[in-house]
Amino acid sequence: MTTPASTPDQKTLTAKNAKQGHGIPFAEALQVWLKIALLSFGGPAGQIAVMHRILVDEKGWVSENRFLHALNYCMLLPGPEAQQLAIYIGWLLHRTLGGLVAGILFVLPGFIAILALSILYAGFQDLAFVQALFFGLKPAVLAVVIYAVHRIAGRALTNGVMIAIAAAAFVAIFFFDIPFPLIILSAALIGFMGGRIQPGLFAFRGHGGGKDKGDKAALDAAVAGGALDHTHPSLGRAIRIALIGLGLWFAPLLALAAFLGGAHIYVQEGLFFSKMAVVTFGGAYAVLAYVAQEAVNYYGWLNPGEMLDGLGMAETTPGPLIQVVQFVGFMGAYRNPEPFDPLLSGILASVLTTWVTFVPCFLWIFLGAPYIERLRENRALTTALSGITAAVVGVILNLAVWFALNVIFGQVDEVHRAGARLYVPVWNTVDPASLALAVGALLALFWFRIGMIPTLAGSAALGVVYHLAL
Repeated sequence: MTTPASTPDQKTLTAKNAKQGHGIPFAEALQVWLKIALLSFGGPAGQIAVMHRILVDEKGWVSENRFLHALNYCMLLPGPEAQQLAIYIGWLLHRTLGGLVAGILFVLPGFIAILALSILYAGFQDLAFVQALFFGLKPAVLAVVIYAVHRIAGRALTNGVMIAIAAAAFVAIFFFDIPFPLIILSAALIGFMGGRIQPGLFAFRGHGGGKDKGDKAALDAAVAGGALDHTHPSLGRAIRIALIGLGLWFAPLLALAAFLGGAHIYVQEGLFFSKMAVVTFGGAYAVLAYVAQEAVNYYGWLNPGEMLDGLGMAETTPGPLIQVVQFVGFMGAYRNPEPFDPLLSGILASVLTTWVTFVPCFLWIFLGAPYIERLRENRALTTALSGITAAVVGVILNLAVWFALNVIFGQVDEVHRAGARLYVPVWNTVDPASLALAVGALLALFWFRIGMIPTLAGSAALGVVYHLAL
């Protein structure tokens, strides 16, 4: 009997998938990571929701529990948790190459978009069209964040205790400005102690939806079958990863310092954003005030008010919100270009700033993920991380409220009373057009179930039309 010509290729593919352990082709994963990257609007809440919908609900590659276990670890790390989550799951699926592809693709669309906008911003004074786009996009991004918080809270806040932890976290950070690491540590302690007293209250329970059926998800089935040996930690591997990661991180800075001198703008930016990469606990908003203060008042890289313009770029382009540092680096080098042309200097600074900001993210994941996987079935760790998950919902809600106040109102005063910090909007500064666009975007997502990209595109178009009609 003659074998069809396609049979050898099919056998080869089947053998490769069997060797991988979960049967998910790398080519298919590459397409999925590109899709996630292009849909990664709305800050970390929106980005995590997109990954959950595609990887857990639609594809069934990752179980709900494994997804949240990875997310909890990423929440503990400095840096953008959504990008680190992509690296983590990419590493689980296809080892180091999978993590590299997932993490790089997650950043690449935003890097290209912000680089283009930075060039426009620096080279052209009339940005009316870009401002009109931002005007329409911001309310839609607000709606996307609210929608994402709703979805994540529905899965993570499974009982009154979890709701109470989330509420306490929101009050602590929004009204009392309690440091994020302290909130996370407290939530972990509550989860650890509570798990010993009432473990059922701190055990995650999914809400259904999608293909998450316990260990039937592709990765969990592969692990149960003894595959994915790369998830087993070893001291030798950890040492290799640490040496390679630290070398990649600091080699460009050492080379620049040797050729251009320690006082050069590139070296200053590289060291500053390297330091920032290890203190960015709590997400981008937790560190942006510090970045703005240093970039404007100490280094003079930006003029007052320009940080908000850069933040607008990051909020309305795909990728991590912390990508705004790319704009800061570009403007600093553009204004201090020696020995290059200003435009070239800005572009090179964008690359350098992005490099020192995100290379540490790969280091944290590749170094720590095997140990986190080893501890996945540890009940004490699981209940502690469940407490962290609940607290993170409150922290993300804080970001959503802060964002809403600054999108809808032209002025928000900060008032301190009895040790609490209050954000008081000036009601006569409300922007009716922004409010209407936000309500329309919320209706599109919640009521009409229109997709994220059509909602963002429609809101941006309405913003342009509104500005043209003024």
